[in-house]
Amino acid sequence: MKHVWLWFCLLSPLWVAAEVFTAKVTYVSDGDTLWVSTKGMPARKLRLLGLDAPEICQTGGVASRDALRQWVGQHTVQVTVMSQDQYGRGLARVQIDSQDVGALMVASGQAWSSRWHGRLGPYAQQEAQAKAQALGVFASHAAELPRDFRKRVGSCYERLPNGHLKLKTL
Repeated sequence: MKHVWLWFCLLSPLWVAAEVFTAKVTYVSDGDTLWVSTKGMPARKLRLLGLDAPEICQTGGVASRDALRQWVGQHTVQVTVMSQDQYGRGLARVQIDSQDVGALMVASGQAWSSRWHGRLGPYAQQEAQAKAQALGVFASHAAELPRDFRKRVGSCYERLPNGHLKLKTL
């Protein structure tokens, strides 16, 4: 019996289920970040899991945000929050009408599949097809991965003396 309890304690974190809910999209700030609201709850900030969209001040950033707004803006979506990032955002998969929004974003050339430890991520096939068709950010041979852009430029926002944020002009 002692061994059963030990195995239960070791494996129980693996049984933690993702948080799944239906919500209305209230705001889209860029190609991989949106706010959703459920009845009676304040809006919640989410980052789409499995992709990296151009920063809002990066070439393609506004088009990426606008594409995400077009698909999900003011719609009811199915959200599956897998975890949280270091900024407190829910890392989530989002579906609208049974379509994976992350896959749509990457397939249309509005984002890259996330890369992690040399792996191309969950949307590698969609990214390869978008590159082959020169869609969205992949229309330019000089397209820069958002993480490389962030390392080179930093944040797209600057803090004003009053504490508010302002979009940098590059």
